[in-house]
Amino acid sequence: MLRNALIPRMLISVLLGAVMVAALACQEDPTPTSPPQPTATAAPTDTPEPTATPVPEPFTIGVMESVTGPGESYGTVMVQAKQMAADEINAAGGVNGRPLNLIIEDSKCGAADAITAYNKLTDVDGVKIILGTSCSGAMLGAAPLAEQDGVVMLSASATNPDIAEAGDYIFRTAINDNKLGVDTGNTMWADGARTIASINELTDYAEGVRRTTTERFEALGGTVSAAESYTSDATDFRSQLTKLTESNPDAIHVAAQSEFTGGTIVKQLRELGYDGPIYAESVVAGTQALEIAGAAANGLKAIIPSPDLETERGKQFLSNFRERYGFITLPWFLGSAYDDVFIAAECLAMTGDDQDADGFRDCLYDLTYSGAIGDDFSFDDKGEVVGLANVVVQVLPVAERNLDNQGYEILGAAPSVQ
Repeated sequence: MLRNALIPRMLISVLLGAVMVAALACQEDPTPTSPPQPTATAAPTDTPEPTATPVPEPFTIGVMESVTGPGESYGTVMVQAKQMAADEINAAGGVNGRPLNLIIEDSKCGAADAITAYNKLTDVDGVKIILGTSCSGAMLGAAPLAEQDGVVMLSASATNPDIAEAGDYIFRTAINDNKLGVDTGNTMWADGARTIASINELTDYAEGVRRTTTERFEALGGTVSAAESYTSDATDFRSQLTKLTESNPDAIHVAAQSEFTGGTIVKQLRELGYDGPIYAESVVAGTQALEIAGAAANGLKAIIPSPDLETERGKQFLSNFRERYGFITLPWFLGSAYDDVFIAAECLAMTGDDQDADGFRDCLYDLTYSGAIGDDFSFDDKGEVVGLANVVVQVLPVAERNLDNQGYEILGAAPSVQ
């Protein structure tokens, strides 16, 4: 206690001593001091780094295509067409100044794999807008989930008629197979066929093509003399084809999901000695299918969406695609995939929000669009494309096939038969 009490007294003594010393110093030097001069500061030698411009948040949408599976030959190039469109949009400044980002998943041309791809895109990536799928079976598998979740799906190539009833969020630039069936039935009837035999792959797409075609042909008065089907992993079709030829039809109709099976069927038909007319759809007239069939495909007729892409945008797209990737098959469907990305960009520019599926859906309903696959097409109240049409093509002899004509000549619009 005593020691602590002494501390303040000692401090006071020290402070008094300091004051006295300072006073004496002032008396010894009476000259007034000059005010302190500012110290020179060296100029900075480094220029401050500029502040980085923040990268705008991208618009993100999903893509579901058949990168593997029966639709691989066209699903892969449709992914390339979509990526090419996104690259062009981003090179031009993006959508409202924001880049467009595609998240691509493989739907493998089937319902189960499409559901897996859909769940990944929606649950993990959080997308509300999906471009796809390639195949009708995949679309029919995922569409009920999309309708339930309020997720927009826009397909460039799924054509099965049942997709028209899939719901309010389901759209396609692909032409409904009801139209394909009518056009094919009319063409065969106008060419003089009165009995046909058919073979189709066991998928939703190929079955839809067979069903709508035979329904139209029978409605005109024709008869189906035999009908066969096969699984997607089949490689030898001679047994089924023998049954078809033994029914002595006026013509044979082929509906395939994959270019491999379509081309192989045509080749094996001719090897079995069948020399009558063959009719088909887009897949059997694809580049890979015609390479497999070779001369066996000479004269084959196919009813497909117009492959010329007669719009200036379509011609430029095909030229750019060939230059970039060196390969083209099913050019109309490539153009359809390409257009779907630009359609998506237009609706994103309007809504400003890649999570606003309802606004995106409403934009599609109100949209009239001109692109690679045609001018002034739109969507009806079921999300079906309006304003596009099929044509009849005939496969050329092997020596006359080239990259420019895709292996066939266009005969014109499908005939109208009463």
